[in-house]
Amino acid sequence: MSYVQARTLIDAAHAGDPKQTADGRPAELVYADHMEAWVARAAETPTEILRLAARCQHLERWSVPRTTFPDGKAGYLKWRQSLYRKQADRARELLLQAGVPAAEADEVAVWVSKTALKTNPGTQALEDAACLVFLENEIEAFAAQHADYPREKFVEIIRKTWKKMSPRAQGLAASIPLSPAIGALVTEAVAGA
Repeated sequence: MSYVQARTLIDAAHAGDPKQTADGRPAELVYADHMEAWVARAAETPTEILRLAARCQHLERWSVPRTTFPDGKAGYLKWRQSLYRKQADRARELLLQAGVPAAEADEVAVWVSKTALKTNPGTQALEDAACLVFLENEIEAFAAQHADYPREKFVEIIRKTWKKMSPRAQGLAASIPLSPAIGALVTEAVAGA
């Protein structure tokens, strides 16, 4: 069993992301780093296998562009569901290739596929980390990209994000420094959650 080898294989897969951050790193590799950092804080027991699962959250997501599914909410949801399955299968494949026991690889596939959210601690830990990454690293760009959204829509998106998180993750989210505009939206969303 080689967690080190699994990490190497996962990160090699991320390195294929054509989108790069400002510092020239593959965007999904940076996302994996953020996910792992948050899962280490959000999970009660951040085991090595859970940390690896966190790195698989968006595994090769770039290989299935959103544009390959119909526009609108229904198309978006189908795209995300297909990604959950694809990412879970790919995570399991890489873990097995690295020599991780099948039972652990299967468990990671459950977590990455978002199965049993709210009842499976591993699945919930990954969801918590994803929500925290969104609030810390993505919400400002999301708001700028969707400047045409009415305030109520932003508040509802944040409220849904807040409800997905465990109480522990909500506590961590409260410590994230936000711009005054986004902070006001979060305050409004949390008050109505």
